[in-house]
Amino acid sequence: MFWWQSTSLLKEIEILKRTNEELVRQLESANRKLEAATQKIAELEHKLEQANRDSTNSSKPPSSDGLQAEKRVHPQRKKGQRKPGGQPGHTGAFRRLVPTEQVQKVVHIRPSICSNCGTKFQGEEPGKMHHRHQVTELPPTMAEITEFQCWQVDCPACGTRNRGELPTEHRSAFGPRLVAWITWLTVQGRMPRRVLESMLETMLSVPISLGRIQGSVEEASVAVESVYQELQNELPQQEVLNVDETGWKTNGNRRWMWAFIAARYVFYWLDPSRGKKVLQNLLGETFAGVLCTDRWTVYLSYHRGDAQLCWAHLKRDLLGILETSENKEATRFARQSLALVLRLFRLWHRYRGNSLDREELQEKALKIEKKLFSLAQEQVNSPCAEVRCLARVFFLKTEKLFEFAHRTGVEPTNNQAERALRMAVQWRKISFGNRSEAGEKATSRLLTVLQTCKMQNRNSFQYLVEVIACNRRNLPTPSLLS
Repeated sequence: MFWWQSTSLLKEIEILKRTNEELVRQLESANRKLEAATQKIAELEHKLEQANRDSTNSSKPPSSDGLQAEKRVHPQRKKGQRKPGGQPGHTGAFRRLVPTEQVQKVVHIRPSICSNCGTKFQGEEPGKMHHRHQVTELPPTMAEITEFQCWQVDCPACGTRNRGELPTEHRSAFGPRLVAWITWLTVQGRMPRRVLESMLETMLSVPISLGRIQGSVEEASVAVESVYQELQNELPQQEVLNVDETGWKTNGNRRWMWAFIAARYVFYWLDPSRGKKVLQNLLGETFAGVLCTDRWTVYLSYHRGDAQLCWAHLKRDLLGILETSENKEATRFARQSLALVLRLFRLWHRYRGNSLDREELQEKALKIEKKLFSLAQEQVNSPCAEVRCLARVFFLKTEKLFEFAHRTGVEPTNNQAERALRMAVQWRKISFGNRSEAGEKATSRLLTVLQTCKMQNRNSFQYLVEVIACNRRNLPTPSLLS
């Protein structure tokens, strides 16, 4: 081989090396772009999956669904052969007649002529009552106004000028019933202030300002303060508590509305924090009873004793995996777990319907518990994060999922607390929260009292009237625990 041939080959080899290095760099760049694109696709798929989640297949509250949420599809029942309306044998629901002793006015209607022969009756003919009909009507809606005229009298002996003083309970411009009525419509009726202002002036001829409406609500808040404090002091002694929380606003600042459901009362608490210190302040460093909650980490880190985790939340999370995941292992896990959850709910409904006793409930629930534990054991290290999370809950928190089978007063879901918060959420959407600390206190106190009256089948309006009247006379406030 000649020297010029070897030189040419060396040049070709050098060119090939540079070409190879360039191709390697291009390949590495393409691999990096592919990895970035793959990661971006995974992120977009995750966002799309989250966008398809709503309150039916996740732990999101219904208030977050918005207008873009899909219409809920309910299972269609087979069309039966029965005609619409009441069926044969149905007793029906009728408005009961008030006893005659409680009727304000009685009108006797007697026939004046015979429908057969035309004989006119003189009124002395014997007869008997064959039918009672009652008409209920509102009295004329006019507020009752009492004027107190305070006189002054000069003493003839010493010349001292003496003035008549208003009784303590009548120093307000509005009586207890009107204040209670304004408060009830604001809280229980969730009526906006301007609508209430118009209603008072239109229906009762009572001109009122928005500030006076708020003043009436705050007066009722002060009146129920001791009742509210009494209920708060009883929280740590409760055997079972359902707890949940939702967002709130005060002057645009974040707050949290907490709801505690005991056996005989409901307790609301507004706090800037959603953390463990709220539970420590209200329930103590440790809570001796059963705490029924969702899987929010605050509850799990605070309470180490007996607890019940909400099965409704678990069911919705499993539905979310089933409806949005494309992983076959994940959907298989969700489908098998949902089948066990549905069996569990059917079992609970049978127990609630008295077709099962406590021992049978525990025996059948244990079989479901074992199957669920075995299913979760297979997926505790699943590559799917959601499956792995739920499997570890089933695997590590088993005793907190089946407490309802062993303790009276414990339910498998936290629906009681969620229903209690629904009223607060509706009020929040109308009022947009509070503007002051006094407003926060009024909100939590009055929600507590009115919802507790509802739970105890008390007349909440009459209770408010009584509490406000007692507060004005400096008398003890009637308890909600007796």
